Amino acid sequence: MTTSPTNPTSNRYDFKTIEDKWQKNWIDTERYKATEDPDKEKYYVLEMFPYPSGRIHMGHVRNYSIGDVVARYKRMRGYNVLHPMGWDAFGLPAENAAQKNNSHPAAWTYSNIDYMRNQLKQLGLSYDWGREIATCNSKYFKWEQLIFQEMYKKGIVYQKTTTVNWCNSCQTVLANEQVIEGLCWRCDQAIKPRKMNGWFFKITDYAEELLADLDKLTGWPEKVVTMQRNWIGKSTGLNCDFAVDGLDATISIFTTRPDTIFGVTFMSIAAEHPLVDTLIAGNDNEQEIRDFIDQILTEKQQQGPDDELVKKGIFTGKYCINPYNGDKVPVYIANFVLMDYGTGAVMAVPAHDERDFEFAKVYGLPITPVVIPEGVELVSDTMENASTVPGTLVNSGSFNGMESEVAKTAIIAHAEANNFGKAHVTYRLRDWGISRQRYWGAPIPMIHCDSCGVQPVPVEQLPVVLPDDADATGATCKPLHQRESFIATTCPACGKAARRETDTMDTFVESSWYYVRYACPRFTDAPIDKEKTSYWLPVDQYIGGVEHAILHLLYSRFFVKVLRDLGYLDIDEPFTNLLTQGMVIKDGAKMSKSKGNVVDPHDLVSEYGADTVRLFSLFAAPPEKDLEWNAQGVEGCSRFLNRVYRFISARPELLDAGPVPAELSENGRSLHRKMHQTIKRVTENIENNFHFNTAISAGMELFNTMTSLTDSEKGEQCEPAVVREALQSLLILLSPMVPHFSAEMWEQLGNRNSIEDQAWPKFDAAAAEEEMLTIVIQVQGKVRSRLQVPADIEDEELKAMALADPNVLRFLEGKTVKKTIVVKKKLVNIVA
Repeated sequence: MTTSPTNPTSNRYDFKTIEDKWQKNWIDTERYKATEDPDKEKYYVLEMFPYPSGRIHMGHVRNYSIGDVVARYKRMRGYNVLHPMGWDAFGLPAENAAQKNNSHPAAWTYSNIDYMRNQLKQLGLSYDWGREIATCNSKYFKWEQLIFQEMYKKGIVYQKTTTVNWCNSCQTVLANEQVIEGLCWRCDQAIKPRKMNGWFFKITDYAEELLADLDKLTGWPEKVVTMQRNWIGKSTGLNCDFAVDGLDATISIFTTRPDTIFGVTFMSIAAEHPLVDTLIAGNDNEQEIRDFIDQILTEKQQQGPDDELVKKGIFTGKYCINPYNGDKVPVYIANFVLMDYGTGAVMAVPAHDERDFEFAKVYGLPITPVVIPEGVELVSDTMENASTVPGTLVNSGSFNGMESEVAKTAIIAHAEANNFGKAHVTYRLRDWGISRQRYWGAPIPMIHCDSCGVQPVPVEQLPVVLPDDADATGATCKPLHQRESFIATTCPACGKAARRETDTMDTFVESSWYYVRYACPRFTDAPIDKEKTSYWLPVDQYIGGVEHAILHLLYSRFFVKVLRDLGYLDIDEPFTNLLTQGMVIKDGAKMSKSKGNVVDPHDLVSEYGADTVRLFSLFAAPPEKDLEWNAQGVEGCSRFLNRVYRFISARPELLDAGPVPAELSENGRSLHRKMHQTIKRVTENIENNFHFNTAISAGMELFNTMTSLTDSEKGEQCEPAVVREALQSLLILLSPMVPHFSAEMWEQLGNRNSIEDQAWPKFDAAAAEEEMLTIVIQVQGKVRSRLQVPADIEDEELKAMALADPNVLRFLEGKTVKKTIVVKKKLVNIVA
């Protein structure tokens, strides 16, 4: 039997009816529609938008509930709030899932969006759904394509050859995620490395600014700032050229330890180094070297991020010459040297680098100590590991006797004076490769012409849309480079036959600027309406998982700087404040389908209602900590809401309680005081650190005080007007967490205006002052008594009362009081 939400005889409130009622009301009245208002201070709160996988999980519930509390709270504080939602809808998972479900990626994605949108609405999240975007919609990626072209014209986009995963059976490039233990995820055939042209964003042009501006991000967690700083990885050192013996070629290296350069005993280069073919051409074992290169490139493609690399190399047959001492050192191709980091070549100093030391031991290469730490003796034959700390130089020619830091400067100056090297700053950060060879992605809007080279698609022809094959299933949804009808086009410059670019963009591109488009989602004249973005941006509070601490957040920061330089934005950083919420844990592990420990939010909402689910996700742990799943906790939150419901339903006299009288009973004063203390606690917990768990706890304490001071069985009485005032404050304080329940209970109290139109309660410090205090009395640090005293008692009077207390006197007998310490409003400690 379904009960009325206002039925006073029911023990449980009818959450289904209440939640349906208020969700319809919010939609019908466009309650959360955001418009620019120059007379109001704006607040833009945003949670990282989801990938439409089909169903939301408890991690979504937690993330979006946190953001919704902030949005609702800020509205009550008088801010003009923007709180949008959309879908990160392109990418590999859609293709995988579409194939698995015998569906087309578009059909699969949009059906998931419809389902998940309904789930989010059932949670009562206060989104402006009129601003909803899906990145797979051509009205969105049209502007992304235009931005790409503008970046290309400014030299921020370029093409270069890179090594990719190639499946010969499927005749396609695979993303790293599509390679399973070295095999193609589609056909289980072995993949091979292959060189191919790809598109790159020149993020390295912004490396120094990205690094320097981290100092501005005072509202970000320090751990995230540190992770980005390390990822950018600024290094200062020496760029130096080693001539190849017998060839008109040089190998360039970069080192942060020029003080060790006299200890170079071999050179390591990457398998993809552009000099490899020159170095090995004509060698007796050229084929052996090429086979080795194929082997280590294949292993690199198959290697996981946490796999320990077994160091391997092969001699090229050539030597290079150390420009400082003329030593000829062998050149090795080594599997641990990365072509996309530094110059693709590493001067190897085994005495002072652990990786080089291990390699030298395996291949019997010399080890020459050149930096001796104080109090240490280094002998090459007896060294068990490398010495990596600074010291005094030896075996270093004219630099002998110098300390490391002094020697670094002198050695760089020597290279500059002799024109074979110079001081250089480098970054660990690499340019962003955005090419993806698949169907379900935003097409890169470029054309290849044999006569004219690379040409942008004319602006009037944007967007370049995906081929329409709505009848195709995932299994027959070919990547773009296998679709001749898509590829064939004409050159916009000369009109001859030409080829479309068949790469699609990395989905990180879409998520790097979506928050900008939320400010003007229906603008049709340009990618960005500068007037609107100038009002709303930057995002005031961004919320999402720490797993996005580097790539997504770094790319977003890069994109804002690019859009600024293109004239679209006036800001330098996208997100003023960042909250990285913890994971939802069950049975000691993150909830995931693979672990079989998932709790479906749909089942919880059906059993307990959205407000209970929201309340639990906020109450169980501070937002930055992991939340341990606890079914009893959900039940406990449900019981609390039902207690409040029954309390209100059982007191019709509160409807006509009238104003709060000037003179209150003792119980009335106690409840009024507790109410203001709770307002202070809840406000501070939300405002200062988003500790919703302690804010909710404070609200529960207020309600417990209310019930104890109005317990008719104990004869407790409290003025109805004070009870109503406290209840209304409690409902407002809880409304960001449990919006449907609070709105309904507010209405049950006879209020005709909406609770969402109420201002946040004001704290009255005088009303919150305690009339009487319980003071703990300690003797020698141990509690011996307690005193009830007026809140405004002076310290000297309090000392006198403590020293006269009979329980205290028993423990002072035969002793001399040395000092009496008063901790204001808490305790007195007597030292005897």
